[in-house]
Amino acid sequence: MEPYSLIYLDNAATTMQKPQVVVDAVTKALTTMGNASRGSHAESLKATRVDFVCRAQLAQLFNCKPDHVCFAPNSTGALNIALMGLINPGDHVISTVTEHNSVLRPLYRLRAEHNVEVSFVGTDEVGRLKTEEFESFLKSNTKLIVVNHASNVTGNMADIAAIGKFAHKHGLLFVVDASQTAGVIPIDMEKDNIDVLCFTGHKSLMGPQGIGGLCIREGVDIRPWAVGGTGVQSYLKTQPSDYPTRLEAGTLNSHGIAGLSAALNYLKDTGLDTIEHHEDELMKNFYEQVKDIPSVRVYGDITVEENVERAAIVSLNVGDYDSGAVSDHLAEDYGIATRPGAHCAPLMHKALGTVEQGVVRFSFGWFNTQEEVDTAAKAIMEIAR
Repeated sequence: MEPYSLIYLDNAATTMQKPQVVVDAVTKALTTMGNASRGSHAESLKATRVDFVCRAQLAQLFNCKPDHVCFAPNSTGALNIALMGLINPGDHVISTVTEHNSVLRPLYRLRAEHNVEVSFVGTDEVGRLKTEEFESFLKSNTKLIVVNHASNVTGNMADIAAIGKFAHKHGLLFVVDASQTAGVIPIDMEKDNIDVLCFTGHKSLMGPQGIGGLCIREGVDIRPWAVGGTGVQSYLKTQPSDYPTRLEAGTLNSHGIAGLSAALNYLKDTGLDTIEHHEDELMKNFYEQVKDIPSVRVYGDITVEENVERAAIVSLNVGDYDSGAVSDHLAEDYGIATRPGAHCAPLMHKALGTVEQGVVRFSFGWFNTQEEVDTAAKAIMEIAR
């Protein structure tokens, strides 16, 4: 059959379709900006101003202090900085089986190299966290809870307000991986008792790849993961102690920051609630069309109720076909981009019983349309048939 024009439904991996203002901002930055905080000439000052503005925008979005916004290449970098800089040998950490390898592998490394204890809260049959297990895992040496806000496999969301309240009650640090929610779901660090919020710019924030960061609550002390040039206090033999330079060794990706800043303006003008409603409608419409197809199994806790927040993700399998084969079929014969396999979340797939088969993930974004959703649902119907 003749392939359709590209239908991009892999937004949980990256939002390939960016607002034009983001493209323009990065292009302009590439030819007009110098190195931030590395000189007093106009080009360096321009980069410094862009970085400052972007910190203020992120601080307003997540409710933290602008000078406690530290840039990193992505969520993985931010999570490594947070976990390696907060956890000490012999500490105990509580996490969940829904986590991405950007959380799991740093925890495994800390366990192997520094005798850190790790407990993982489980899920029920549809991937909902068993929140009662947080209490049962508490120990005298428990230091920190780290949780992803939404699973990148199922789209199920953790109740970070309740978990944050629990962590605060027991004097624990609370680290949140907001990779799948930053830019589409409102997050308030103060209200939710979040000590460190890790984000990436290239997903729902609609910025370019290569820029992300961590927002840090006042009073939280993170050891530098890397040390080096900062453009200030150059005669110190140690990394400067003040945020954000404490966690920002080397030249920043100011070109990416310029794009992220433009994306944040776009999000503010459009409205997070407007974006969330659009993506939620697309996700639910797709789910309603595929959930009753014979041989199709949908994973996760998906409801059509208006007041239930979740990431705009529908993951499924068709019979016993390998998820990679289904995803290839969608791409080659229908022009539909999806993500198959394990999604860097091995414990989640063990919980769902999909280790061998994987799942085919459809993830919806702001630039997708109802027509694209209908075409994707029709494709699954035909493949299942």
